[in-house]
Amino acid sequence: MIKNRWANMPLTLIIALASVQGAHAQEAAAAPTIQEDSEGTQDIVVTAQKRSETLTSVPMSITAVGGDRLQKVGITSVADLTKIVPGFAFQPSEYGSPILTLRGVGLRDKAIAASPTVAVYVDQVPLPFSEMTRGTTLDLERVEVLKGPQGTLFGQNSTGGAINYIAAKPTDIFEGNASLTYGRFNELNGELVLSGPITDGLNGRIAVRTEQRDDWQRSKTRDDALGSRNFTTGRLLLDWAPTSSLTVSANINGWVDKSDTPASQFVGVALALPAGRQTLVPYLNAQSPAPDNNRLADWDPGFSFRRDDYMIQGSLRVDWTVAPETTLTSITAYSKYRQESPIDTDGLAVKDFRLTIFGRIDSFSQELRLAGTALDSKLKWTIGANYESDKTKDSQLGDFEATNAVVGAVNYDTFINENKSDIDAYAVFAGVDYDLTDELTLQGSIRYTHSKRKFAGCLRDYGGQLAAAINQLASAPIAAGACVTLDPATFQGVPIVTSTLSENNVPWRIGLSFKPSSDSNYYFNVTKGYKAGIYPTVPGLIPSQFEPIKQESILAYEIGFKKAFFGNKLRASGAAFYYDYTDKQILGYINTFLGNLPGLISIPKGEIKGAELQLDIRPLSGLSLTVGGTYIDSKVISDFIGNDPLQNAVNFKGEAFPGAPKWQYSVDGQYEFPVSGSVNAFVGGTLSYRSAAQVAFGNHPLFLVPGYSILDLRAGIETGPWRLQLFGRNVTNKFYVTSVARNTDSIARVVGMPVTYGVTVSRKF
Repeated sequence: MIKNRWANMPLTLIIALASVQGAHAQEAAAAPTIQEDSEGTQDIVVTAQKRSETLTSVPMSITAVGGDRLQKVGITSVADLTKIVPGFAFQPSEYGSPILTLRGVGLRDKAIAASPTVAVYVDQVPLPFSEMTRGTTLDLERVEVLKGPQGTLFGQNSTGGAINYIAAKPTDIFEGNASLTYGRFNELNGELVLSGPITDGLNGRIAVRTEQRDDWQRSKTRDDALGSRNFTTGRLLLDWAPTSSLTVSANINGWVDKSDTPASQFVGVALALPAGRQTLVPYLNAQSPAPDNNRLADWDPGFSFRRDDYMIQGSLRVDWTVAPETTLTSITAYSKYRQESPIDTDGLAVKDFRLTIFGRIDSFSQELRLAGTALDSKLKWTIGANYESDKTKDSQLGDFEATNAVVGAVNYDTFINENKSDIDAYAVFAGVDYDLTDELTLQGSIRYTHSKRKFAGCLRDYGGQLAAAINQLASAPIAAGACVTLDPATFQGVPIVTSTLSENNVPWRIGLSFKPSSDSNYYFNVTKGYKAGIYPTVPGLIPSQFEPIKQESILAYEIGFKKAFFGNKLRASGAAFYYDYTDKQILGYINTFLGNLPGLISIPKGEIKGAELQLDIRPLSGLSLTVGGTYIDSKVISDFIGNDPLQNAVNFKGEAFPGAPKWQYSVDGQYEFPVSGSVNAFVGGTLSYRSAAQVAFGNHPLFLVPGYSILDLRAGIETGPWRLQLFGRNVTNKFYVTSVARNTDSIARVVGMPVTYGVTVSRKF
């Protein structure tokens, strides 16, 4: 039976979906973002350099996909970009936080306040932490994925690259669209978009989407289910043009997520302390690994794993043409994120290790820039300044009966890992493009960033048991509910650990591009990028466990091309690149008397070599194909002795970076053909592949994510404003693993969804 999920859908959306047939169909009047030649071959317009240019003319590696194709392929989350962006990898951590990787550059960390290596923006407004990226795919004009360090224009924390989502803009005539999807597991999704004029000079656009689905995971040990989806997101855009030289754009958006967190599959036993608390050890040793079944998992019975997460964001952009060829742009934004997410990480039907994450992020950003052209448009220039202030709180409430839940002779069941950070970053930047000749252009950009991160955190008692256990070691009693982090010199409790990390960096880029024609571009870039230092969220028994790791940097060399062939029936782009990687940040493992615990580490030297190729092909009328692939060879090139997940000391030298598959490719195709004078049909599909990759250093087979291919298919018909699409995702029901981790006493894996299928009905009006 379908769960009562329509009660969670906004009433206005239900009414609009029911009455959409009576709406008036009108033609859109928005500015085009796709340029077509006489053959109908498309060259998408992008803003990768914060100005509008065709994709071919931008001298860097970019995957850009229009909103229409995103809908057809079924891109509804950041994770889905793996289907269409070779070189991009998505991996959930064992605590559920997303790990985004481009060309092998990613940060594996479980904390919500960990600054990423892949920056995410919506209309150039930052989402500074990866947990905030839910809901970004609503009502898009396009998405641009910029590969390689992007620090000069998009700031630090983009050593891997940047993802820029471009929302569909308000129109000056009334238009809209609505869609309704029904699929496996009683999936029931609805979306409504309305756009048009409000008054003279003021246009608006509102978009709402809700996603509802029943449980898809089944318990391995009992009659129980988990995995429901309950997610709603919305956006209101207002564009105001009081004069021909001034435009003002307001964006209010947000989402609410009350879905279940995913359960893991048990792989094997790895006791944190073989001589520790033994309550569950007989049970653990009796468990067998979960079978290779997408749906089977296990979790603690009688406990709700439903999230209570939300985010709201507001931004204001002002563009003022202060001179005929000069524009002043101001972008101001504030974001508020809250999280309460319980998650079972051990893959077992007992409370070996359960965690509830209470997170908070408040983010304010302000960018002011001046851009223009000079010297008969031979010189394009940009100068600007940026300020960002982030306040984060990450409290991880652990509730467990693990072997390391004992100090001396006293057991404890609960604890809190506490991390509070106040982050302020100031930056100034400049960039120029100068046409040396009609065909040869020199590009250069630079940025200076100063950041200060203030930290306060500790390992905190919850319920009195941990304080009682630590008091066996402490030289003075520690009260229930207090921090139990100890000063190793005096063995007195530390009220709270405080620290400040101040850093400066200067990312830069210099490049040369050769454009012999409008449909070709050959370029070479050298880029320096930085990612800010971070503090850990760990069970810190002594203050030194909270020490930060310093900023990482990449010096990147890239040579590439973009070229059209056969009358634009084939567009090809490719690049070869080499990254010199310094002080790579990663969450590793550190030995403590409580066992092998997570801890941040910094790898002194590494390198990445790689190449990529993308082909957009239109061999026949109605047939379009996109083929893309990436090869990555990552490696630690300095000696570094660290722990693997099983507490073995290993020299990481020569190992590939975790989460960096060597091969990735995707193929997407669609054939459209007329059935009658008013009806067109289409068939299409997407095949994506990634090779095997380790999730942690040590090259242990238990922590290898095997390679896999995923096949999606679609077919349907269009007539006038109506569209009917049948879809199947993972149609071969491929079993595949997305992440593996050691969670105290168990090794557990997170797996992808099984085959899903359904139908979508949509109408434009």
